[in-house]
Amino acid sequence: MSLTELSSLTSPLSATQIEALKQFSSQLSPIQLAWVSGYLAATANGASAPQAVTAESSSSLTILYGSQTGNSRGVATELANQAKAAGLAVNLVSMGDYNSRNLKQESVLAIVVSTQGEGEAPDDAIELHKFLASKRAPKLDGVRYAVLSLGDSSYEFFCQTGKEFDERLAKLGAKPLLPRVDCDLDYQVASESWQSEVIAAAKPLLAQSSHASAASPSVPFAQTAQQYSKQQPYTAEIIVSQKLTSRDSAKDTRHVEIDLGDSGISYQPGDALGVYFSNDATLVDSLLAAWQLEGEAAVTVAKETFSLKQALLEKKELTQLYPGLVKFWAEQSQAAELLAIVEDKAQTREFVRGHQVADLQQLYPLSNIDAQTLVDALRPLTPRLYSIASAQAEVDTEVHLTVGLVADERNGEIRYGGASHFLAHAEEGASVKVYVESNKHFRLPENPQTPVIMIGPGTGVAPFRAFMQQRASQQASSKNWLIFGNPHFEQDFLYQTEWQQYLKSGVLSKISLAFSRDQQEKIYVQHRIKQQGAELWQWLQQGAHLYLCGDAERMAKDVQQALVDVVAEFGEMTAAAASDWLDQLRAAGRFQKDVY
Repeated sequence: MSLTELSSLTSPLSATQIEALKQFSSQLSPIQLAWVSGYLAATANGASAPQAVTAESSSSLTILYGSQTGNSRGVATELANQAKAAGLAVNLVSMGDYNSRNLKQESVLAIVVSTQGEGEAPDDAIELHKFLASKRAPKLDGVRYAVLSLGDSSYEFFCQTGKEFDERLAKLGAKPLLPRVDCDLDYQVASESWQSEVIAAAKPLLAQSSHASAASPSVPFAQTAQQYSKQQPYTAEIIVSQKLTSRDSAKDTRHVEIDLGDSGISYQPGDALGVYFSNDATLVDSLLAAWQLEGEAAVTVAKETFSLKQALLEKKELTQLYPGLVKFWAEQSQAAELLAIVEDKAQTREFVRGHQVADLQQLYPLSNIDAQTLVDALRPLTPRLYSIASAQAEVDTEVHLTVGLVADERNGEIRYGGASHFLAHAEEGASVKVYVESNKHFRLPENPQTPVIMIGPGTGVAPFRAFMQQRASQQASSKNWLIFGNPHFEQDFLYQTEWQQYLKSGVLSKISLAFSRDQQEKIYVQHRIKQQGAELWQWLQQGAHLYLCGDAERMAKDVQQALVDVVAEFGEMTAAAASDWLDQLRAAGRFQKDVY
């Protein structure tokens, strides 16, 4: 019987408990569901709980992942499935769910972890990352380990979190199973090779017995009710792409609605939508002309043959650079200025952030370059993740996005962001390949009565629209506070009518607005936080959950500092103690971030 059927019958569980059970069980693999079933049955009969994780750890390949956008989780799941197929017992766990006390009992440990922002660990890896650096960390002399680190070489602290896991495990006495592998955005080939090497190295160290077979049923870890994923996206239909900002606004922000049809795809408020896109045809044609290359020339991409034009439209990044491409361009063009730039890592990173492939061609022209050589130098096109701006309780089989069009003028020409341009200019009925990226670290509280404080300037307001749709559907009487900012009230108040309706109905209890350019002194969301610090502290003392969504580079840091100041002032703490208090709030799941 499904939980949906269960909830319709007389049950000893409350509606809130049934909803919590549904949310929890939806995140579990078949193996995990079976273990939980056994745990509950044993508990109900007064027996002790099964000790699968602890008992198996010494003879299992334990795979821990720390993932912000799903890439590390995907690689870890692939490794788990391959290891199971090879006859190994496997324990696949998010770092956020792993009991660090089990570390010293592990025999073989595989770590897959990404790096965020300025060398920071992803949310689910923070506690384990801290534990390994603390005095509480045990000696790990009997542990063998392997680390796969995912990152982006455009950033200064490339793969920093993986490097630190590697260093800390070694310092505690663990021995490398094989050397750490650091992967850039195009990680697939390197990760597949690493997975094979881990399994080959682990096999002689782990018992392969009937116990291993029993722990390795044919159902893969990745199998869920949803068949669509990053590797197998769903072809959906764009039904709306309309401008939210006014004609006079300096920003072009779009509300995009996508029909998921009969796909059966489900999502929760807080999840993200992965969007595959095609590069702009005008951009591709201009580059082909500049390179003096024929669009019909055949090239190979990932062992498949395409025309050069098709490869540039659908398979290769043209709007994002990476250091390796800048170095390639410098060597091909022999431009003295570019050669000097690539000698300095800081200058290279700055150049990467402010330019596209078209800028490289304009500033340091290449012509008569071999088509295959060019294609090999370009990065694979990767999907973009957008915070979902709707709740299925409200929109059913649709999914909504809030998209800020990236458009920068350089040398008299407009350079657009790849995905935002695709979505902003898509006609009604256009096809788009999508998948849902679950984000269990950005969720509404299980209890719909728990108050929430939502900080989301600009397009960061998107997931909070989903939050309010969800809470309206629950008819909860909880307190909800939105802190929103943008340049101008008249031009940039995103979803203004909806927020006013939520205020009128009582779904939204309070809204604080910061329109930075409507007065001589610029006012941002962090200023509103400090101005209303006493009330914010009071809400937190009453158990409110705090959420932050939006720009990671500047806004998130300014908001974090404002929150530290508020906690220090009204909690009567030092700045260091206030920062620790916020860390504890985050560890308890009451301070969640979705920053990009």
